[in-house]
Amino acid sequence: MAAWVCTKCGYLYDDRFGDPEHGVPAGTPFEKIPDSWVCPRCKASKAFFAKRKE
Repeated sequence: MAAWVCTKCGYLYDDRFGDPEHGVPAGTPFEKIPDSWVCPRCKASKAFFAKRKE
């Protein structure tokens, strides 16, 4: 599992938890999220997310 951070606002997407409020179930890898998904906090596209360093 991995975590991704929005470079615009700092929102953290964690594969373990997903984003169920916005249609992304827990366990969904970031790469499998539809391209239409946007950051729930600032509405940035997936292009603004970077994989968090472990």
